[in-house]
Amino acid sequence: MNGLMNGLMNGPDLHSLLLRPVAVTDLPDMLRMAAASADGISSLPNDEAKLRARIEASMQAFGSPDDASGEETYLFVLEDRRAGRLVGCAGIAASAGFFDRFYSYRNEFVVHASSTLGVSQRMHTLHLCHDLTGATLLTSFFLEPSHERTPAAQLLSRARLLFIQAHAERFSDRIAAENPGVTDIQGQSPFWDAVGRQFFGMDYPQAEAVIGGRSKALIADLMPPSPIPVVLLPAAAQLALGQLHPVGEVPFSVLMEEGFDADSYIDIFDGGPTVEAPLASLRSIRHHRAHTVQPGSGGGPRRWHLVVRTGREDFAAVLAEIGETLHADEVPALQPRAGETLLSTPLWPEES
Repeated sequence: MNGLMNGLMNGPDLHSLLLRPVAVTDLPDMLRMAAASADGISSLPNDEAKLRARIEASMQAFGSPDDASGEETYLFVLEDRRAGRLVGCAGIAASAGFFDRFYSYRNEFVVHASSTLGVSQRMHTLHLCHDLTGATLLTSFFLEPSHERTPAAQLLSRARLLFIQAHAERFSDRIAAENPGVTDIQGQSPFWDAVGRQFFGMDYPQAEAVIGGRSKALIADLMPPSPIPVVLLPAAAQLALGQLHPVGEVPFSVLMEEGFDADSYIDIFDGGPTVEAPLASLRSIRHHRAHTVQPGSGGGPRRWHLVVRTGREDFAAVLAEIGETLHADEVPALQPRAGETLLSTPLWPEES
C-alpha cells in the first residue's frame, strides 16, 4: 500500500489514465514501447509487421461476433490522456498452448530412502510438463518507467482480470503468467546454459532469436523427458531457479498481491517463475462488485477503485474515487449512461 500511496502523491494524474483495447492508430506508440522494452524480456515484438499483425489479431478478437475458439489474443493499451501518448500495454492469450502444448518445468520434491542404510533424503527435481496447457495466459506487460511505481501498474495488470471475469465464457477459470528469469550482463541465462543449451546447441540470445515468439514446444521436443535433479545443476543455475529479472519486478509484485502461486512452475527457457491461480481466488475477483450508474454527483466517503465498462469492443478501465453508490460524474472518462452496469474492485481492500 505504501507504494500506491506514494504513487498517488507523486505520480501522474491518475484521472488521466484510460485503459482500452488497442487500435490500428496505436502502431507508432506500440513501436516506440517495443523498442524501449528490454531485449529478451518483453513478449512485445520490436518488429512493425509483427506488431501490426498482433494489433489486427487483437481487434478481431475484441470485435468478432462469433463464439470464441480459444485462439484469441487480446491487447490492451494504457493511455495517459493528459500527456497525449500511450504509456503501457498488456495482453491476454485466451488459451495457452492452443496450437501446441504449453510446456513448463514443475517443481517437485521426492524422497529417496534406504532402511538398510538408514538414509533418507529429500531431493528437488524438475519435471517437464504441460499442466498449464489451456490456461488463460497474461502476456505482454510493459509500462514506462515514469509510471511504474504508481497505481498505473495496478490498472494495467488487474483490469485484465475484470475483463476475463466479464467474459468468462471466452477464457479458462485458471490463469497463468510467465515472468522473466535472470540473465547476466552479457544477456546469457545461467539456467539455459545448464539445461537448454545442452540439448538445443545454441546460447540464450541465439535460441531466443530462433524461437522468436513461437511455441516453446520447439525447445521441449529436444529436452529430456525424465526429471532433472536440481542438485546436479551448476550452482549458478540452481540460484537462478524461479528468480526474477529486475525488469519483471513491477508486474510480478502486482500478481503476487493478487494471490498467484509462484512456487510450482518455472519457465523452460530461462527458469523464471511461472505463476498460476484459479480466477475465483484472485483478489480483484473476490472483491469486485457491480454498480448501476446513478445520474449526477455522489456524496459521502470515497475510496480509490478500478472501474471498468465491461463490453468487448468498448471495454475501458479507469482509476476513480467512488462511494458505495457509483455516480456518473465519478468516472467521466468512461462516459457512462445512467442505469448502465459497471464493475469495480478496490485498489487496496480492507480485507485481503
